[in-house]
Amino acid sequence: MTEFLHPTVLFLIGAVLIPVLNGLLRKIWLLLVPVLAIISVATATPGDYGSLRFLGQEILIARVDKLSLVFATVFTIMSLIGMIYALHLKRGDQHVAAFAYVGSALGVVFAGDYLTLFLFWEGMAFASAYLIFAKRDQAAARAGFRYLMVHLTGGVALLAGIVIYGAANGSVLFGPVEGAMGVATYLILAAFMLNAAVPPLNAWLTDAYPEATVTGAVFMSAFTTKTAVYVLARAFPGTELLVWLGTAMAIYGVIYAVLENDCRRLLAYHIVSQVGYMVAGVGIGTEMAVNGAASHAFAHILYKALLFMGAGAVIYVTGRRKLTELGGLYRTMPLTVALYMIGAFAISAFPFFSGFVSKSMVVAAAGYDHRAWVMLLLTLASSGTFLHTGLKLPYYMFFAKDSGLRPPEPPRNMLIAMSIAAALCIGIGVYPAPLYALLPHEVDFVPYTAQHVTESLGILMFTALGFVLFLKSLDPEKTISLDTDWVYRKGARAFMWVADVPVARFEQAVSRFSETVGLRFLHRSANASLRADLGGVDAVVNGVASTILQGGRRLRRVQTGIVSQYAVAMVAGVVAAIAVYAVVWQ
Repeated sequence: MTEFLHPTVLFLIGAVLIPVLNGLLRKIWLLLVPVLAIISVATATPGDYGSLRFLGQEILIARVDKLSLVFATVFTIMSLIGMIYALHLKRGDQHVAAFAYVGSALGVVFAGDYLTLFLFWEGMAFASAYLIFAKRDQAAARAGFRYLMVHLTGGVALLAGIVIYGAANGSVLFGPVEGAMGVATYLILAAFMLNAAVPPLNAWLTDAYPEATVTGAVFMSAFTTKTAVYVLARAFPGTELLVWLGTAMAIYGVIYAVLENDCRRLLAYHIVSQVGYMVAGVGIGTEMAVNGAASHAFAHILYKALLFMGAGAVIYVTGRRKLTELGGLYRTMPLTVALYMIGAFAISAFPFFSGFVSKSMVVAAAGYDHRAWVMLLLTLASSGTFLHTGLKLPYYMFFAKDSGLRPPEPPRNMLIAMSIAAALCIGIGVYPAPLYALLPHEVDFVPYTAQHVTESLGILMFTALGFVLFLKSLDPEKTISLDTDWVYRKGARAFMWVADVPVARFEQAVSRFSETVGLRFLHRSANASLRADLGGVDAVVNGVASTILQGGRRLRRVQTGIVSQYAVAMVAGVVAAIAVYAVVWQ
């Protein structure tokens, strides 16, 4: 790979060296690695790199083309912004996890085969999970275990699909799926859709992101779902199912955001909604639609990170994240308010902000493809986004009632990171040509027409009017809403009940039988047949009985985290068995 320095290498080496560096030297290193990665991507020459044979399969470590470069460009830019935002952290563990996370995401983006993709796919799951556990409280630990449970299950499905796909096609090279969909492609598609948070496989996102650390949530908002959008665009462009799933996502996230009181959970639901535009664009599959999905992913990473940074800054200085506990912060945090609102205008697709020049491309592609319902629903979702992210959340977080809090602005490095993201949101919105030049296909789209600007402003202004008229109805309530995570939350409880009641009772019955009947029978049989010293036999028998009893006691002390791991193992075993059966059957 003489003409291409893989940025993953930079981040993985960077992660290894972080623990041995301290003070100013560590901070320089944390910024230097992302800068070098940006340069590496900017100077990359399109082509295939790192081709080799492994277990009879052709492995292609890096495939560099316009589709991979547009995602890699924004990933490396976001890594620099995220590191600036996290620069104040004293401990290096989150920095190490973030580097491993970014490096793994870039590994997926450049992967030319499914085996390479799978390794980095799992690397993303474990690295990002640490950013949840690093919060070090009970809620984060539970959310982290659920997050791992879901993503490891998705990883098993992906691996099963890869094995079947490789056996059927004789190759594991990663590219557009052609021909009829089979078991392998459905398993791979399901794994990709899980990481894209396509309902009903979306609850892991809104469950875990609010429980991550302040800085960790910023990184998580940028990489996992957008990496999934990339692999969908690479493998499944033009898949009709994705059009309707993506459109449903856009509406689904907006509806659930209505119920939210937690500021980061509300923003997480709008990740689901905005990724819906990208998934729908991939499903439409035309050049404009794929361009729209890629450009919207680029814009979304920046403005969503800015929104999470703004909410994170509030949590950092106040220790609170519920809208019912906040208000009146504009008095002492005016810079944070201003920077947050830039992100809010961008996600709401205001003219001269980045979302306007990217989101509208997906909507226009639906119109050009004669999909009136898709176009209408995506437009309605945009109105809902402005209602909740651009109006409701900032109103109740920064204005509304006076909560009595007088926090200072967050640390300077946080404000600098937010300012960079805000500048890019405005810069892309005012002058989108550099972004359009990065897209995988030639762009034939002009966002700033009189009709488009007028229509967009009309929808946004009527949304604002509705917010004012129905303000009291939008007051946040002190409630917690459950999504499809209800299934595995309740499922874990049901599993615990099975372990604690019928299984435990069966164990008790076995223990009583072994103590009253089994041991006596063994003693009498041994005395009658051997007439010898039974000291050694007694020791063995009693040892076996003791082991059974101790195992029963341990079973009664099973904890939720272990049950979650056991559930993962069960699911993994079932999926693996299905995969093996499918290979043999084919």
